[in-house]
Amino acid sequence: MSNVATVVTTLVALFTMSWQLACVGILVIPLLIIPTRSVGRTRWKLLTDSQAKNDEMNQLINETLSVSGSLLVKLFTREKREYERFVAVNEEVTQLALKEERSGRWFRVVMGMFTQIGPLLIYFAGGWFIIHDLDPTLTVGTVTATVALINRLYRPVESLLNIQVDFTRSLALFSRIFDYFDREIAISTPEKTLTPSFEGADIRFYHVRFGYEPEKEILKDIDFTVPASRMYAIVGPSGSGKSTIINLIPRLYDVWGGAVTIGRVDVRDMDLTYLRSQIGMVTQDTYLFNGTIRENLLYAKEDATEEEIVAACKAASIHDFILKQPDGYETMVGNRGLKLSGGEKQRLSIARVILKDPKILILDEATSALDSISESAIQEALETLMAGRTSIVIAHRLSTILAADEILVLSGGVIQERGTHDSLLAQGGVYKELYETQFKLVLDREMEKQKAEEQGQE
Repeated sequence: MSNVATVVTTLVALFTMSWQLACVGILVIPLLIIPTRSVGRTRWKLLTDSQAKNDEMNQLINETLSVSGSLLVKLFTREKREYERFVAVNEEVTQLALKEERSGRWFRVVMGMFTQIGPLLIYFAGGWFIIHDLDPTLTVGTVTATVALINRLYRPVESLLNIQVDFTRSLALFSRIFDYFDREIAISTPEKTLTPSFEGADIRFYHVRFGYEPEKEILKDIDFTVPASRMYAIVGPSGSGKSTIINLIPRLYDVWGGAVTIGRVDVRDMDLTYLRSQIGMVTQDTYLFNGTIRENLLYAKEDATEEEIVAACKAASIHDFILKQPDGYETMVGNRGLKLSGGEKQRLSIARVILKDPKILILDEATSALDSISESAIQEALETLMAGRTSIVIAHRLSTILAADEILVLSGGVIQERGTHDSLLAQGGVYKELYETQFKLVLDREMEKQKAEEQGQE
């Protein structure tokens, strides 16, 4: 505002003294605008490229210095290669930053040159007018005063043009952020939401189709119903779409075709927060925040009492382990639970879901990281947790599958078979093949062990 006021008052003074010299001085201003646009575009492009490279460098740092990344780098002895990758990307970032800085300096040099042209033209035009007596009122004092005012005019004009360059440069910083803000939210709560009761509600997959990429359909015409308070198991080869099915229930993704309903209400019509608050998930890849055991448990229920926390941990067979730690429930778990074993992390994850007390329970290989003793200890807790709840379990362990009310066999994105363990074995299809390759060996070992114990052998 100060610069604009200075420009306006200076122009009034210039045209009051000599409109001819004022016009001569103003002729230089277009010369100032030309490099401004060019430099603005150049700096915008350089800064955009610099931001992209900065993101690439940050991603490289996060990947290689994370717990899993650094471990992988060490195991495969790729320290030198990753260092060279970082040096290469960092050098590109440095060069782009230097190019942008140089473009700004050249801009200031060019602007300085053009601002010196104005006074020269005024001196030349003023001298010409006086020598040839073209303007009898024009004096040397008027020419000198005009030059002083022109210099006073160029400074705020140059400052205003610099603002334009800085503004254009700033847009490059925000363009990547705006790109995310402008993207359509795929999963959102509808304007008119429903919050139906989940008590006694069936889960229904009605001819569901879905894929992560437009040209690749993963689920094809999935149609089944999980009755309320029943436990269904989903088995199938790796990549058949088991985890994809359960991800559709809490609307982590939306179906392409068909519908997923709970209590005859489409999940897309429900309040998203309400829907997810009624569902508890225990995944194979257990994630813990870098905090205390208590903080990770309270993530499920912020207002949980000490008695509720202890009861959940006892049910998950993790309470005794926690008490053995020097800091008890205030023990730090480390980044992604680094300080805990796989079984301890998974039991803590199960305790977190028990604390949430959901109406629908989804277990995605919830006992995969547990040894036989830990699994035996927690199986009873899971049975207690699933009692009275509608449950869907993805499992590769025979003990979990045998407890299911019905087994769905998924292969190639479609449900190939369904039924109980015995009926599916009798069919001699996909399930029998899975049983013989994954379960029968384990079952035979258990039978041999039991037989050896009966005979008193070691």
